[in-house]
Amino acid sequence: MQITVDSDRCVGAGQCVLAAPAVFDQDEDGVVSLLTEHPAADQHTAVRLASSLCPSRSITVTVQQD
Repeated sequence: MQITVDSDRCVGAGQCVLAAPAVFDQDEDGVVSLLTEHPAADQHTAVRLASSLCPSRSITVTVQQD
């Protein structure tokens, strides 16, 4: 799993931080910051939830098939 964020689109709702605090954070303006591009497997469900809750669709999750 790889995550990218578009901080220009972020509206600072904070849903990502609530859903996956080990992966996302917010800067002093409330804009999303990514703590890790490749989260551990036990974080994948939380990351998918965070992406689905993001009102501005600033989070992109890519899963590579083996």
